[in-house]
Amino acid sequence: MQSRPGNRGDKERVITGNRQTSWAFADAFVAEDEALRWARDRAREAGLRSVAPSTGAALRLLAASVDAKSVAEIGTGTGVSGMYLLHGMRPDGVLTTVDPEPDHQQFARQAFRASGFASNRARFIPGRALDVLPRLADAGYDLVFCDGDRLECLDYLAESLRLLRTGGLVVFEGVFANGRTVDSGPQPTEVIRLRELLRAVRESHELVPSLLPVGDGLLCAVKR
Repeated sequence: MQSRPGNRGDKERVITGNRQTSWAFADAFVAEDEALRWARDRAREAGLRSVAPSTGAALRLLAASVDAKSVAEIGTGTGVSGMYLLHGMRPDGVLTTVDPEPDHQQFARQAFRASGFASNRARFIPGRALDVLPRLADAGYDLVFCDGDRLECLDYLAESLRLLRTGGLVVFEGVFANGRTVDSGPQPTEVIRLRELLRAVRESHELVPSLLPVGDGLLCAVKR
């Protein structure tokens, strides 16, 4: 049977619409408490981008799936992603979170406290990630979450492979770059780096990867 002219375009519009509805539903599915909403408000006021609720829920699930006791986070922000990670970690787990802006970390401290997490559940380290990460212990982490400078993402991957235990997870947020990663037109250097990251993770013999279409793209990989 011949398709009607314009039928393919109609189907593409329907698929796109369904995907947008699905993404919106995935975000609405997550119930966020007052502390998370407060942290989001502080991020918005500071001009920072927070992980979407669906991304946060995925982080919580991933932390729980590896029974995470020790997690490293690159990019504290105001604590939105950190709270999700802590909710998925073991009750005695410790989040080590790195950010070049101590003022942002102060907001995160307040948010963690408001969520009921004891002060010893999080270790805040101010500084540039590539200066801090080399000081962290080899194979000492169950999960490394990367939400920092996209220009440094390949360096984060190299450090994560050193930091993770066998069976640990490395996770990168924002790999879709608002659709620019798959756009065929000329792109800025940060998008080119993300493409290189995706290729490196996919082709690595040390990693078992998956790309989750939540938020702005969540690249996950298990270290063999």
